[in-house]
Amino acid sequence: MRNRLFLVICILLFPGLFSFPAGAQVIVGPEGAFQSALIRPVGIIEIGLNKYFIDFGKAAFGTLILNFKPSESDTIILHLGEKCIDGSSVDRNPGGTIRYQRVKLEVSPSDESYTVKLPADKRNTTPPAVALPDSFGVIMPFRYCEIENLKVPVKDVILQQKVYNYLFDDNSSSFTSSDTILNKIWDLCKYSIKATSFTGLYIDGDRERIPYEADAYINQLSHYSVDNEYSMARRTNEYFITNPTWPTEWILFTVLLFYNDFMYTGDPTPLLKHYDALKVKTLLDLEREDGLISSKSEKLTDDLMSRLGFRDKSQRIRDIVDWPPAQKDTGWKLATPEGERDGYDMVAVNTVVNSLHYMNLKMMSDIAGWLGRKDDSAFFLKRSLLVRETINNKLFDRTKGIYIDGESSLHSSLHANMFPLASGLVPEEYLGTVITFIKSRGMACSVYGAQLLLEGLYLNNESDYAFELLTSTSDRSWLHMIRSESTITMEAWGMKYKPNLDWNHAWGAAPANIIPRGLWGITPLKPGYSEVRIKPQLSNLSSSEIKVPTIKGAIICEFNKASGKQEEYSIFLPGGMKGEFELLQKNCSSINLNGNKIKKGTGAVFLKSGYNKIKILLRNG
Repeated sequence: MRNRLFLVICILLFPGLFSFPAGAQVIVGPEGAFQSALIRPVGIIEIGLNKYFIDFGKAAFGTLILNFKPSESDTIILHLGEKCIDGSSVDRNPGGTIRYQRVKLEVSPSDESYTVKLPADKRNTTPPAVALPDSFGVIMPFRYCEIENLKVPVKDVILQQKVYNYLFDDNSSSFTSSDTILNKIWDLCKYSIKATSFTGLYIDGDRERIPYEADAYINQLSHYSVDNEYSMARRTNEYFITNPTWPTEWILFTVLLFYNDFMYTGDPTPLLKHYDALKVKTLLDLEREDGLISSKSEKLTDDLMSRLGFRDKSQRIRDIVDWPPAQKDTGWKLATPEGERDGYDMVAVNTVVNSLHYMNLKMMSDIAGWLGRKDDSAFFLKRSLLVRETINNKLFDRTKGIYIDGESSLHSSLHANMFPLASGLVPEEYLGTVITFIKSRGMACSVYGAQLLLEGLYLNNESDYAFELLTSTSDRSWLHMIRSESTITMEAWGMKYKPNLDWNHAWGAAPANIIPRGLWGITPLKPGYSEVRIKPQLSNLSSSEIKVPTIKGAIICEFNKASGKQEEYSIFLPGGMKGEFELLQKNCSSINLNGNKIKKGTGAVFLKSGYNKIKILLRNG
């Protein structure tokens, strides 16, 4: 909170140091620090007598402002929406929960400025939806506006989209590369993080406006990757302590959220405050003697539900794996009968759940160590090793070299293998068979599952396949979202995969963090970014530039590949930061750091604050 207050004071005193849209205003309240901006149209088309179609370029959460002097009292009809038809009309029936509103606006010669008062959606403006600051009024996501009965020339009307979002510095981050598809995906995902920040908490989209832990995990890492803003993540993490959601796996993301907060900020205060609650969120209470857990366990009592933060202690958590589930569960007419679970066998002892449980135990061991609780650190490490051994003994098919969906299951899904891969569970001798199986399944997961799939691939140096998925042109891709003309990431790959999807869901924005953290491999090596690891896995890119915000300042990197024989990296680290640059190429002839030949082969190059120049000569060209 002190950092946020300091930033707001700096903005007020030195506005020229920050980049905000024209007409932006900073709004500071108990909900956090927000900004509003007035956006002018990028296109206006006359579509009939006194009828106009307006395009603001991107969907944003807000309302419409009109400034003009009517010649007489009258009623204007406005159509606001996220989707259009043929570039000339607002789609009145967009499907799913893609937004559309028809509004009547009374105008009079006595008034010259009109702020459109939108009707409230009961579902997203009453508890448990996150309440907006009163000053916002009712807002909705829209890109397009259609006006009927406008009896003055449109050139005499100032039309503005009044948008709201959490305080955001557009210049904190950037990315470009030799791949135009990847550049468009970055732009889409970065903007999605900004546009969906309007509540001050990480929410699941406009339909519900409720925080969910798994959504927040993707949102948090992506937010850290596009802006050096940490208060929103911290407020969301705090929210989850007493407002957990029903999926078993979502509970297990809580420790990951607090772990990331410490790694990116170096501030142990939230860990100290909520240490005991985080121990419960590991679901350690559900462990069997062999370390595995199940949401079907008799140990899932009213008392445990209460300690997990549920107000209704009679409620019970349930496994989700991925979303949406199969048609048999929902009645939806999906293109695939498996939904987004790849036919997952929902047995009681679940491989996905236990992979996340293992990850929780490893992280709690680190957290306890950071806080000086040596006995706890040793305990959690010991339990994690037990869980790892049991998973690899009981949930792994050694004849096929792949994981099964759970205890006694005969089915192996993408999820049962990509979660162990992302969790670091796979024994080295079986990495080949697990990765081969994962590749055989394609993107048989939701936009949420794609986060874990890509994390696992980059963690295990499968950069070419990860790049193939990132830049895919199929209908299960981010490019498909762009081709669908959504300017914010979708809740699902498309309507046929989730018929009630929305067009404003940040859990679909995984590339906003996967590109910096996976493709470029820029991650904090020590808490607070005192040390950084840079492990580029740039696949077939011939050039790329990236700017990654950190709590210490921006990391700026540039890559160029000349004639296939030489690679050059320029890396700037801010003051107070040092780093390790890891090389994966096995055909290096020589490596030079700042003009000095340092070593042959692969390994780590140690970087210092300031500019570092690395040249790699490739043996085979």
